[in-house]
Amino acid sequence: MGLAYDALYARQSIEKKDSISVESQLEYCRYETHGGDYIEYADRGFSGKDMKRPGFERMMADIAEGKVRRVIVYKLDRISRSILDFANMMEVFRKYDVAFISSTEKFDTSTPIGRAMLNICIVFAQLERETIQKRVSDAYHARCRHGFYMGGRVPYGFRLKKTVIGQVRTSMYEEVEEEGRQVRLIYSMYADLSCSLGDIVRYLDDSRMEHLRGGNWNTARLGEMLRNPVYVRADVAVYRFFKSQGVKIWDPVSDFTGRYGCYLYKGVGAVGRNSLEGRELVLAPHEGLIPPEIWLACRRRCLDSRQPVRTGKAKNSWLAGKVRCGNCGYALAVRRSGTKWGRYFVCSGTDCGGTGCTVYADVLEEYMEGVVKEELASFSGVYPVDGRAVQRRDDEKEMRLVQIGEEIDALLVRVAEADEVLLRYINERIAGLEAEKCRVQEEMEAEDVAAAEREGRYMDFAGMWERVSFEDRRAVVEVLFKGICIADGRIEIMWRI
Repeated sequence: MGLAYDALYARQSIEKKDSISVESQLEYCRYETHGGDYIEYADRGFSGKDMKRPGFERMMADIAEGKVRRVIVYKLDRISRSILDFANMMEVFRKYDVAFISSTEKFDTSTPIGRAMLNICIVFAQLERETIQKRVSDAYHARCRHGFYMGGRVPYGFRLKKTVIGQVRTSMYEEVEEEGRQVRLIYSMYADLSCSLGDIVRYLDDSRMEHLRGGNWNTARLGEMLRNPVYVRADVAVYRFFKSQGVKIWDPVSDFTGRYGCYLYKGVGAVGRNSLEGRELVLAPHEGLIPPEIWLACRRRCLDSRQPVRTGKAKNSWLAGKVRCGNCGYALAVRRSGTKWGRYFVCSGTDCGGTGCTVYADVLEEYMEGVVKEELASFSGVYPVDGRAVQRRDDEKEMRLVQIGEEIDALLVRVAEADEVLLRYINERIAGLEAEKCRVQEEMEAEDVAAAEREGRYMDFAGMWERVSFEDRRAVVEVLFKGICIADGRIEIMWRI
């Protein structure tokens, strides 16, 4: 073999009947050598989307050492389907004076026509690859929207079983009894605001409740489980929750009957790993494990993944630990003074200048009491004697309210392009829907009154605020607020719910 030889390169990502094998590709390439010296490089099972292929990398290393005079391939897309990657590769070829030949497309880079034809062909090779990717992606999303099982790890508490959906064979989940009991326990514990993920891990360890699939319980495993809608018995409240988070829901609200779980997919418009916005939700064919009210209580806690850290009990103000400086971000500590005001919040940051983030505790507490009472009023309702909320909801009425809201939104979208006749119809239709909405809401309020007389009593949480203890006020604040920022007389409230 001489100092330089021809490099014959072949690649095949998947062996299919309609694709040419590596051996056949190399046979075509051997003809172009005309009996000269050559060495063969091949990559089996590798895509042409990038250059990370062992055979290709070995060939490029030999080129850098000056061992190769020509690179011969069966077809252009066997070596690359990316314009950028191919351009970079051709720069290396030019640097080491290496010619490129495609045996079936009949061009080589030693001529101007060959170089021009090469650039045209690589454009269409990338177009073909992107078209294939789009087709595969569309097929994947279409299957997702029909509730088909799309592979991946089976969630804890379930196993796979064969099923048929719309005459298509697929799989679905069914409960594993012992694992399901553990899942229900974890959700019921986390729904209690006083119980953290760490508390649950310690309880499971102390009770010798082993993870039945191996490994140890930890907060990461629990967090993943508590965020997964595959466990919920999805009803109208779950539908509303995901809608409010910007999730695209493919099933109508009438299908959310409180029985089936959900699949949550990334979606083409997803905005981030920890955000629900832009994700896609579809009802699954399996029955959920967790009642919607418990699942929602846990999921809302997970929206703020940071667990509150308490270094001790606050004695000076029920707002202590929640108030921060809007200028530097440091916590505002409670101090006492000899003045008539007695207590005040002051920034604990050493680099914060001025007194713009200082406020008297009594003034802030009075303001926040009004805010808290207004929010608590929205939670007031019918409760039985044992303190649990009365389940009086009429699911059909709840669904109708959601449908009315969605229809009104759809009509408002059409206002901008409507002519006079269509605009009159839209206004009349919206007026009719608003009237129906008021009627449904009045009927539901009447059901509240009837439930109060039959099952329990009306609880006025705002009115009860004056009678609750210091520690209970702290607990309410913990539930309602992430934090309160104060700067230059302005107050910004960061809600948890």
